[in-house]
Amino acid sequence: MEQIYNKLVRDKIPNIIKSNGEVPITHILNDDEYKKELEKKLFEEYQEVLNATKKDRLEELADMLEIIKYLAKLENSSLEEIIAIAKDKSIKKGAFEDKIFLEKVFTE
Repeated sequence: MEQIYNKLVRDKIPNIIKSNGEVPITHILNDDEYKKELEKKLFEEYQEVLNATKKDRLEELADMLEIIKYLAKLENSSLEEIIAIAKDKSIKKGAFEDKIFLEKVFTE
């Protein structure tokens, strides 16, 4: 039997598949393909976050964080730098803690 996945997977997945007596067919992506697949994976994990329950939701958020870390690496940056940028934006523009929903703005 053959199952088609055609998606980016974590580094240890091929060995896990082998340990189950199955044969994974893989290849290494170039940087452009890698970026595209990370972006697809981020969207996939986002959808899983929306559909997850409490415990599973945290795991899905962790998956998103892992993907963001490697997207940052492609930009010659780091998760720590992204967190620092987020903190700076929070200081300058606020966070989302107050649950403010902007309905409209009138201009004179």
